[in-house]
Amino acid sequence: MTREPKVAVLAAGLFTRATAKTAIGVMRYAPYPVVAVIDPDHAGSAASERVGVGKGIPVVADVADAARLGADTVLIGTAAAGGRIPDSYRPFLADALRSGLEVWNGLHERVLEDPALREAAAAGNGRVRELREPPRELPIGGHRTPRPGATVVLTVGTDAAVGKMTASLEIAAALRRLGRTAAFVATGQTGIAIAGKGISVDAVVADFVAGATEEMVCEAAEGADWVIVEGQGALTHPGFSGVTMGLLHGAAPHLMVLCDDAARRVMKGYDREGLPVRDLRECVGIYELAASWRRPPGHPVAPVVAIAMNTGLLPDDAAARAAIAGAEQATGLPAADPIRDGTAGAERLARALIGARA
Repeated sequence: MTREPKVAVLAAGLFTRATAKTAIGVMRYAPYPVVAVIDPDHAGSAASERVGVGKGIPVVADVADAARLGADTVLIGTAAAGGRIPDSYRPFLADALRSGLEVWNGLHERVLEDPALREAAAAGNGRVRELREPPRELPIGGHRTPRPGATVVLTVGTDAAVGKMTASLEIAAALRRLGRTAAFVATGQTGIAIAGKGISVDAVVADFVAGATEEMVCEAAEGADWVIVEGQGALTHPGFSGVTMGLLHGAAPHLMVLCDDAARRVMKGYDREGLPVRDLRECVGIYELAASWRRPPGHPVAPVVAIAMNTGLLPDDAAARAAIAGAEQATGLPAADPIRDGTAGAERLARALIGARA
C-alpha cells in the first residue's frame, strides 16, 4: 500500500459473527484504522456490541456518515452466497464511488461489471481494488523451493471457515514475540486486506494454484525464517477441496497446524446431507498423507504438530477447556485457542512448531 487507508466496512444487514468474517478479521488485525461499520439496521451502536471485536468503532447508517468520520475507503466486509455482490449493497457502493472513495471488494463478482457502478466510478473518479484479482502470469507449481533454512508452516482445517487465517496471524505474531522472523502469506481476500498483498488462490485457474502459492512462499522465505501460510477450505470439504489440495502442494510445508471449530459437527453448507466433520485424528492422517504426495518416496513426512482450536461458539470457558483437552487427548498433540487463550495460547502453538524443528 502506498498510503494508509481509513476504512469503513460495509456490512449492511449481515453484521453478525457468522456472516461478517472479513469485517471481523480486518477490525481485529488490520494495521490501518477502521473508522466505521456501515449497517443502517444497527446505526448508533458499537461494532463490539454486535460481533465482540472492534472496540470504539461506531456503526453508522451510510457512506456519508462514514466519510464524515474520515473514511476514504469502503471495504465489503461480508460474504454472500455464490460470491455475488448483494443487490442491497449496490447503492452504498455507488455512493462511495460517486464521492471519490476507493472500494475494496473481496467477492468473486467484480464491482465494475455492474454498469451502474462503473458509471458512478467514472462520475466521481472512484477507484476499485479487487482483492480476489490474481496476477496475469503465474507458473505451474512444483519446481521451486524456498531458501534453505526457512521453515514453511501451513494451517489446514477440519472444515472451511474454522479459523485458519486467525491461527496463522496469531502464530506469526507469537513467533515474532519469541524472537523469530516470521512472515504471513495471505491466500484469501481477508488476509490480503489485512496484509496488503497476497493472492486469493480460490480465484486462480486450478492449474496455477500450486504455482501461485509456491511463488508467494519463496518470496516470503527470502526475508523470514518462518513462513506461515494461510490455509483455505479443507480436503474433506466437497466444495472446496480442490483449492485446498493446490495450496497444500504449492506450499510444500515442513510443518502443519490443524484448525478446528469445536462447535462444528456438520461440514459447512452440508447440513441437509448431514455430512459430518471428520475426527481430529483422522484429519491429521489425511493431511500428512496428502502432503507426502508432493515429496519423493522416502522424504520425511510433513507432520501436523499442533491443533488450533476455535472455541468461540462454545457456551463458556469450562466447555472450551474440555474441548481443548479432548483435542490433545485424541491426537497426542498440543492444542490451544489462540483467541480465547490469548498470547499464551498462540505461543503454545508457536513453541510446538519451534520444538518440531529443533
